[in-house]
Amino acid sequence: MVGIRKVAGEHLGVTFRVEAGELVIARILHGGMIDQQGLLHAGDIIKEVNGKEVVEDPRVLQEMLQDASGSVVLKILPSYQEGHEPGQVFVKCHYDYDPANDNLIPCKEAGLKFYTGDILQIVNQDDLNWWQARRCVEGGSAGLIPSQLLEEKRKAFVKRDVELAPPGNLCTGVAGKNKKKKMMYLTTKNAEFDRHELLIYEDVAKVPPFRRKTLVLIGALGVGRRSLKNKLLLSDPQHYGTTFPHTSRKPKLGERDGQMYAFTSRSKMEADIKNGRYLEHGEYDGNLYGTKMDSIHEVVEAGRICVLDANPQDSELKRTVDESPRIQTAYGHYFDLTIVNDNLDESYRNLKAALEKVSATQHWVPVTWVF
Repeated sequence: MVGIRKVAGEHLGVTFRVEAGELVIARILHGGMIDQQGLLHAGDIIKEVNGKEVVEDPRVLQEMLQDASGSVVLKILPSYQEGHEPGQVFVKCHYDYDPANDNLIPCKEAGLKFYTGDILQIVNQDDLNWWQARRCVEGGSAGLIPSQLLEEKRKAFVKRDVELAPPGNLCTGVAGKNKKKKMMYLTTKNAEFDRHELLIYEDVAKVPPFRRKTLVLIGALGVGRRSLKNKLLLSDPQHYGTTFPHTSRKPKLGERDGQMYAFTSRSKMEADIKNGRYLEHGEYDGNLYGTKMDSIHEVVEAGRICVLDANPQDSELKRTVDESPRIQTAYGHYFDLTIVNDNLDESYRNLKAALEKVSATQHWVPVTWVF
């Protein structure tokens, strides 16, 4: 016999499933009321509520618990499973999720809504399809989110019927029927939907403030990358520096090596490109252009932040209005700040403020940067 305290309408933080004709606790949400009291465990079988026998219809249990308040006494067959300590796994989310719009989640009220860029602590990954997570900033009890595997399948459109394990499709205060949910996926051979290319959750770690070695300005042609770069370089040449691109073309009249370009031979550039000595490179009008890694290292070793203005080359990107959203989609998860350059002075102030902030505050970075 287990006694719990409950406020009418309060979510218990527990979901149920029917197993062999019995009502079983499917999961207990970390930080919820049941978890805090520590009296029930996943796998426990519910037999009675306040002396009333629970039949195998989940709706009966739902009715018993929905409006219950004060002391609630449960008769259970214990599973003798102990709860797990929350894991120290933190992820950065790279998509928006609203459980209210998810027809697969076993309990919408138990779901956790989040947005792109949110940092979550994953506290339980026992379920193949549904993880328990909580927000790092707000803390509090955990909620259900799609697992990496589930969201990969949903986004990759793999053609097959996937029958999810019985999810425990009743949560306190929510009616439900005992049925399995199915997901239908469509096949695609398009490389952009390759499972390994999908960015869903990124493992991150919190690090103290550190000095950045580079500032990379990325944007479509005509949005003012070069103007922002030059304004920053002129404002503090002792703090910021840049590189000159290498090129295989011959110097024009009046051009000097090392002023606007570093001139070299095509064979030398091709050999260095093959050996991975260029950060980026391309060909224009029969000549090679590129940014050499050594030139970046020289700026950094001189104690300055190397400012780079990258222009992603893509034959399909014809106009600025088309380029920007495509760049955002393809590379947005790498961006620290997105600036709409309606006013150069205002954009410059925003850029400077962002640089000062990242140098003085703790940050979540990919774990591959740390370990």
